[in-house]
Amino acid sequence: MKQAITDLIRTALASLVEAPAGDAAELPEPQVDRTKDTSHGDFASNIALVLAKRLGAKPREIAQRLVDALPASSLIARVEIAGPGFINFFLAEDAYRRLIPEILSAGPAFGLSRIGAGRRVQVEFVSANPTGPLHVGHGRGAAYGAVVADLLAAVGFDVHREYYVNDAGRQMDILASSVWLRYLELCGEELTFPSNGYKGDYVWDIAATLHREHGDAYRVDADTVFAGLPPDALPDGQDGGDKEAHIDGVIAAAKRLLGDNRYRYVFELGLNVILDDIRDDLAGFGVEYQEWYSERTLAESGAVTRAIERLREAGHVYVQNGALWFRSSAFGDEKDRVVVRENGQSTYFASDIAYHMDKLERGFERVIDIWGADHHGYVPRVKAALQAMGDDVERLEVLLVQFAILYRGGEKAQMSTRSGEFVTLRQLRKEVGRDAARFFYVMRRCEQHLDFDLDLAKSESSDNPVYYVQYAHARVCSVLRQAAEKGMPVEPSTGVENLERLTESHELALQRTLARYPEVVEAAALKAEPHLLTHYLRELANELHTYYNAHQFLVGDAALRDARIKLILAVREVLRNGLGLLGVSAPEAM
Repeated sequence: MKQAITDLIRTALASLVEAPAGDAAELPEPQVDRTKDTSHGDFASNIALVLAKRLGAKPREIAQRLVDALPASSLIARVEIAGPGFINFFLAEDAYRRLIPEILSAGPAFGLSRIGAGRRVQVEFVSANPTGPLHVGHGRGAAYGAVVADLLAAVGFDVHREYYVNDAGRQMDILASSVWLRYLELCGEELTFPSNGYKGDYVWDIAATLHREHGDAYRVDADTVFAGLPPDALPDGQDGGDKEAHIDGVIAAAKRLLGDNRYRYVFELGLNVILDDIRDDLAGFGVEYQEWYSERTLAESGAVTRAIERLREAGHVYVQNGALWFRSSAFGDEKDRVVVRENGQSTYFASDIAYHMDKLERGFERVIDIWGADHHGYVPRVKAALQAMGDDVERLEVLLVQFAILYRGGEKAQMSTRSGEFVTLRQLRKEVGRDAARFFYVMRRCEQHLDFDLDLAKSESSDNPVYYVQYAHARVCSVLRQAAEKGMPVEPSTGVENLERLTESHELALQRTLARYPEVVEAAALKAEPHLLTHYLRELANELHTYYNAHQFLVGDAALRDARIKLILAVREVLRNGLGLLGVSAPEAM
């Protein structure tokens, strides 16, 4: 309905242009919104106020010319001009009723649109370091990113979903060294495990695979490994030692003692085992990608070197203390950043610059990065680099997702990949199910903290929002089963036949809410706010439950029965479509 009114205004605008009112190319897209007060109509537009200065006329005069030029439409009962020049649209009495057969005819396509017009959008999300299993914090980014991508696709964008695999750098070296040290312990070596190593059980599992398949082939005396290393940090925060210097020493010892080939094997084993686990975990969560982009390919393809050269040619790098610095402070960052260290190695930030350069070079009109909120400091520096290279910074949008805080029995669960004390996404899915996890994760704005209540997510009650919505869908299905058991025909008639019988307040409310669905999908997609859809589905479910409790559907009056069956079938379709966009199932029985 909103789109239909927008199209009517657009047609009227075109006629104004023909009457020397201005240049069509300069005319804005009409903005149409639902009114908060139905006494002012169902929809309103401020297009006349927007055009006033441009056309050099009073808003009410422009509004009148637009109203006079509006094409006739059976959807519109009347149009009024209000206040300084708002155009209010009052829908025809049967406008909402006519939507019901449209919903039933469109089926899964109802709510979809072509607003995006096929424009290419890349959505990069999760991109967790492959140094351990995904935990429940990563799960929120996974659910949010997947739903944002699916919503954009639903409104007509060409969406490319991507996972950036951090398969190079220090964290991966720490993982490889941690695996090797656990392997040495399995070989019988006694050692003190570094405080900054990865300690999860999954490290033992990878080490056990190495030991099982290669025996003592990678064994080195533990005293040799730790000889001459900087001391580790002391426990319980005592003074003395440096955990960062110590783990760096362990990494250097592993590389030296194992040699390039054997070290690379341990490195690749850890990477591949964890990355395969991440792929499997996300697939089980309903998250699929078009591309898993390797960080290492940036160096291998020369992209990192090329990005640094672009900055150099633009005059935005300088040498200080043997390192190459990017003058990012000149573009809004809080300080300058190193892109090449004193030892000639490029930094992680240099790879980040190259990756975003590559994204834009691949022709995406819009690039959406979905990062954990702890990466907020990277936003200004990445945008600074793109700006320094002369790229359009407006093409990059960074959305920050707060980690979820998990509660079980009212107590907070700990999450730390390094210590190994965390609840994995796989454990969460097993405990509460994929549906509850995905729904709960997107119930709030991404930048808001999320307290994930396990007990609530598992409960079968109206307090559990996903159960409440799914139960509404199942209730409609139960009505159809009851009809079959009674031998009562419920195959709906075609068109708007009998829908004039829907006069109860609950029925009118449901029709108005059904009509809002395409608008909610559009807003949720364009604003990257999936919670708008979860709130809408809860509202629709509440109205269905209220209607169900107040009225009988399988009544003796065949015409009324037909009308009510059509209505609840339309509700079922919208619930199913909306849940589908969230990656949540729509069960027929509960």
